[in-house]
Amino acid sequence: MGGKTLYQKLVDSHTVTELDEEHVLLFCDLHLMNEYTSPQAFAGLDERHRSVPVPGQNVSVVSHIIPTHNESPRRIADPASLLQAVNLKKNCTKHHIPLFDTNDTLQGIEHVVSPEHGMIRPGMVVICGDSHTTTYGALGVLGFGIGTSEVEHVLATQTLVYRRAKNMRITINGLLPKGTTSKDMILNIISQISAKGAIAYVVEFCGSAITALSTEARFTICNMAVEAGARGALIAPDQTAVDYVLQRAPDITGDIQADALKHWASLYSDAGAQFDQEYVFNADEMAPFVTWGTSPDQAIAINAYIPSKESIEDPTDRLSLEQALRYTRLTDGQALEGTPIQHVFIGSCTNGRIEDLRDVVATIGDRRVATGVRAMVVPGSGAVKAQAEAEGIAEKLIAAGFEWRKPGCSMCLAMNDDVLAAGTRCASTTNRNFEGRQGRGAITHLMSPAMAAAAAVTGMITDVRKLQGVQHG
Repeated sequence: MGGKTLYQKLVDSHTVTELDEEHVLLFCDLHLMNEYTSPQAFAGLDERHRSVPVPGQNVSVVSHIIPTHNESPRRIADPASLLQAVNLKKNCTKHHIPLFDTNDTLQGIEHVVSPEHGMIRPGMVVICGDSHTTTYGALGVLGFGIGTSEVEHVLATQTLVYRRAKNMRITINGLLPKGTTSKDMILNIISQISAKGAIAYVVEFCGSAITALSTEARFTICNMAVEAGARGALIAPDQTAVDYVLQRAPDITGDIQADALKHWASLYSDAGAQFDQEYVFNADEMAPFVTWGTSPDQAIAINAYIPSKESIEDPTDRLSLEQALRYTRLTDGQALEGTPIQHVFIGSCTNGRIEDLRDVVATIGDRRVATGVRAMVVPGSGAVKAQAEAEGIAEKLIAAGFEWRKPGCSMCLAMNDDVLAAGTRCASTTNRNFEGRQGRGAITHLMSPAMAAAAAVTGMITDVRKLQGVQHG
């Protein structure tokens, strides 16, 4: 008899009732909200004269529209954005929902704030009106994004009508070579399975390369799984994940801790579990990766070349390549290494954590930001900012010529005043390189924090291993 996958266990344990062969009513342990996907949901509650029955299982964060420049106190100047923030505070006050507001010292990006304060724990179902809620899979949590109408349903019932997904397992064997990070790993995988490769699936990542990663590096993997179309991402919680949670959840003690540990130990895919799709990769062979186009799957190793039109047989894929290169102002067959950049952005829910900032400082050493380059570092939360300042990271970045900003989503999606000008080429640690994502006409190259740091101090897309003195094939 076949066992269950971790995904199936999480869905089964949260199913209130089965609605039909494909759909269940799913209980949601935690619902996160931001300022731009919640206003219509709250308006819907008001129209129906409904309240929020369990406000403590909902948390709000102002993150996407907030400016990150060093004004104190922070002030949202854009009238539309200000209205969103004001309405979120009003709605949270009315319904008694906790809020990390504009000038809260712990404010930040929702996907950074919630795990660092112990809100995310193995075995939970966590949802949010943001696609990168898959991040929490790093702790053995089923996290996924929902739409505004679903936000209203969750606020009113703490449940969600949920369509079951298929199961995919991606095994990464070996260990990442020095100079190559989890960001490079996930860009490599997405480039091979494509931006549509995991549509309709929840992906479980496993293998020795995953086990060797820190929790923060696992967040990066699960965060970007959605860029392959995944409906969710999971990593079975091991001692690394358990230690991360217990260090941040002081309420888990005594008998509660014993029960929690017993439950968490059951969160894995059984030996006989069946997966609908499987992939196997070798981390030993992975190199630093950089995107060249306008989709996260349009990426290559730093020592490789952009595909040639002649190498692509499918007419649609060939057209996509041509359109992407037209936008990014590159040519097929070209090497990315040595391409000049004008801007560097380090931050986001993908790579705005303390380990990412440590990588940046370790990479730059005593170098300075290259002439003609503007480099910004935006910590993922107030807690990350404070820790970076306490460790001397912020001081080193400022001395090297980086702008040290306040936390927020910032230039990841340019819904605030951090916007690139048309034609500006940016080395970015974010998760999407769509046309206009960081500003109309701006060109985004996704890469790791170490690679972005290397670009900042050299003024061009650079193989970070050369700065680190790493020998490679």
